[in-house]
Amino acid sequence: MKNVKTLLTASLLAFAPLSYANTPEQQFQQGFEAVQKQDYQTAFRLWQPLAEQGDAAAQFNLGLMYDNGQGVKQDNQQAVKWYQQAAEQGYAEAQFNLGVMYAKGRGVKQDYHQAVK
Repeated sequence: MKNVKTLLTASLLAFAPLSYANTPEQQFQQGFEAVQKQDYQTAFRLWQPLAEQGDAAAQFNLGLMYDNGQGVKQDNQQAVKWYQQAAEQGYAEAQFNLGVMYAKGRGVKQDYHQAVK
């Protein structure tokens, strides 16, 4: 029985960062705090649902994570996808990073015209 309690406690602790966010803002903040601790996988798990719901800051941060291979396998196409979604909402940092991706041909065909846009 002691092993079952230990396992249950460990399981609950593994999901603790995901369970105490009452608002999207708190969930985003918890992701930010996870990044500061270099716990990128937790940040990704916290930000992905926000990004899928249209949160531009979360979309930008997922783009960064894919761009840099933090908590996920490095994937330029996924980085472009998330930067694009945030950029379309007017998120300036995402617009800049998307421009860099087009200028360098990372995850997209190199296109200086798109980069300038």
